[in-house]
Amino acid sequence: MPTTSARAFTVASAVALACTLGGGTAAAQGPWGPLAPPNPHLGPVGTATMHGDAGSSDATRLAGPGAGEVGVTGIPLLSACPTLLQGSDGLVVALCTAIAGQTPTVHLFDADASKSVASLPLAKGSLLGGVYAFLDDRNRLVAVDGDRKLQRIGHTADRLFVDSTVDLSGAVPDGDAVTGLVPDWAGNVWFATGAGVIGAVDAAGVAKTVRVPAGEQVQNSISSSPDGVSVATTHALYQLSLAADGTPRIDWRHDYDRGSARKPGQLSWGTGSTPTFFGPATGHEYVAIVDNADTRVNLIVRRATTGEQVCSIPVLASGGPGSENSPVGVGNSVFVAGTYGYPYPKVPEGAGPAVPASAPFTGGMTRVDLDGTGCHVVWDTALRSSAVPHLSTADGLLYTVLREGAATTTPLDGYAFAAIDPATGAVLRKTGMGATTANDTLQMSALITSRGDYLQGTITGVQRVRAGGGSGSLGDLGSSGS
Repeated sequence: MPTTSARAFTVASAVALACTLGGGTAAAQGPWGPLAPPNPHLGPVGTATMHGDAGSSDATRLAGPGAGEVGVTGIPLLSACPTLLQGSDGLVVALCTAIAGQTPTVHLFDADASKSVASLPLAKGSLLGGVYAFLDDRNRLVAVDGDRKLQRIGHTADRLFVDSTVDLSGAVPDGDAVTGLVPDWAGNVWFATGAGVIGAVDAAGVAKTVRVPAGEQVQNSISSSPDGVSVATTHALYQLSLAADGTPRIDWRHDYDRGSARKPGQLSWGTGSTPTFFGPATGHEYVAIVDNADTRVNLIVRRATTGEQVCSIPVLASGGPGSENSPVGVGNSVFVAGTYGYPYPKVPEGAGPAVPASAPFTGGMTRVDLDGTGCHVVWDTALRSSAVPHLSTADGLLYTVLREGAATTTPLDGYAFAAIDPATGAVLRKTGMGATTANDTLQMSALITSRGDYLQGTITGVQRVRAGGGSGSLGDLGSSGS
């Protein structure tokens, strides 16, 4: 593991290189990594899942726009777009929720055209049902709709179509909905429901399930590694694998501190984390979540194969005690962004009241490193990230969107694309992406494309950030420290 000064020098060199190249794929990996081996049943590495890969590392081998001048272009869709994926053909597939009628809708667009070229509505389900999806190795969007059907949606250059369907109504109870979805390394499609059913669908379309204890819910996505599937419920973290007959079995389970109630800025009472696989040797020897302890939340890291706790450490000292986002995990480092007090316009049915009912959005971001005997905080800042951060191992930068304005949020707050130095937490450059609720990024996850663009879903569509400025720029706010 390089020293902090050595890493800072390497990152500074990577920043200069990224500014020169203007994004795209870079050969140098710098000090970050390794990432887990690609899942052979997913689409392109880094662009096939909401969190970049099957392990939800939120780290990518693709370079982003860099810390130089960028241009921002809006792609209006009259929809909130939490899932942005890119196939090997370069086309972007977005799973959005239309403002009118709250209908889940798949959009197909060429990022250069800045418009949707095809759309396909899906059956409506719960608020979080159908949000998580992935692209398979044939560029098909795999999602479960509100009718409990596992859909594989293909596309041509200008058309979307349902390629295959598996009816999961026999495995998912009436009134329940799939919230998490991921393939394992054998090609089985794993799913988890809000009410706590965990299942796997084999190549023949046969689904087998197991239930977690009554009262436990799954309100985030799920993750997989070559060693198994990780699921975080509102009470505990699980690792699962398949028995010889294809039935999911629980390999280990550990409770975490879920706190005394749901907090403002969270969508459920419990962890807000999709589990994150990471590690310095294989890229998946550890799994991490953030708990929901009342006064100060903790990052919890466990060994993926045994469940043994590696460390538990308080995070977000400069922000609020809560995170609805999956941590970023790569090598020995984990990055946690706070969402306490974030003003979500709606929470899932049955989420329960927040305590307190509301709070200022104080944000916060923390980097934690594993050090052989446990872990320690490298830096902690008051950055107010309003999106899931992503780290590029190619250009050595951490990317997110910052919410601009007072801690007490208003509909007139601004949003700014930010390139952050992961060695120090300093903002190297930020560029305005517009203001008002129409540009709210709602803590959604971005996509770094194979071209080096940063695509960010908003409450009304997608914003494209591209290196080099030019038309569509909404203004450069210059460089800023953290």
